Amino acid sequence: MGGFPEGAPCWADVTLPDLAAGKRFYGALMGWTFDDDAEERYGYYTNAFSGGKRVAALVPKRDGRMPTAWGVYFATPDASGLAVRIRAAGGQLVRDPVQVPPYGTMAVAADPGGAVFGLWQAAGHTGFEKSGEPGSFCWTEVYTRDTAQADRFYEAVFGFEGRDLDGTDDDFRMWSPAGSEPGPDTAFGGRSLMGDTFPAEMPDHFLVYFAVGDCDATAATCADLGGRVTTRPFDMAHGRMAVLSDDQGASFAILQKE
Repeated sequence: MGGFPEGAPCWADVTLPDLAAGKRFYGALMGWTFDDDAEERYGYYTNAFSGGKRVAALVPKRDGRMPTAWGVYFATPDASGLAVRIRAAGGQLVRDPVQVPPYGTMAVAADPGGAVFGLWQAAGHTGFEKSGEPGSFCWTEVYTRDTAQADRFYEAVFGFEGRDLDGTDDDFRMWSPAGSEPGPDTAFGGRSLMGDTFPAEMPDHFLVYFAVGDCDATAATCADLGGRVTTRPFDMAHGRMAVLSDDQGASFAILQKE
């Protein structure tokens, strides 16, 4: 399972209409390098590296109807068994578990509110080789309009240990792996309420965060590269963050840790 406990975020990828443009954008923004041997039989799935360590992947769209979006994958030792639990808890399988030899087994699911996430049962591809450092994944959270429903689902399916964030006006719940002491020292992500500031047509969704050394400089570079700064840099409890969109429309967040 690559050392990741079940339910821990273990991988992230972005689906894009133009793979070459994505490599230019993220190479300039995050300093990533990329596979030069992506294979046609795997849909030219292209791993990204930071400092020589695997941190994410870029995926060319096979179908124009697919969303241009970042997605997060949760680790599991048994993708088929987890799929059963997802259905029992009111979720659905967008893509049933399928083996991707020799790398592992993947599936794509959606929670009862429609937020999409992946499952990864690792074999040869163990997931992140670097995380929590500049240029790599550091956090994820699901945005939902029904917080009680989301809490029930994820805490039943994955056994997440939840803790509500105190001292703020936001309805935010941190999640830690099953069996751990819930709190900021163990949390890997969380659940956030989609309030009135979100467009009414926006569905429930996951937001993927990447650590950066300088939030303001990274946001400015994103704009220079043709992306958008959808939420300007601001200070929060654990550092300084912003929400960006790449030059093809995929949204993600950046975090400069305190």
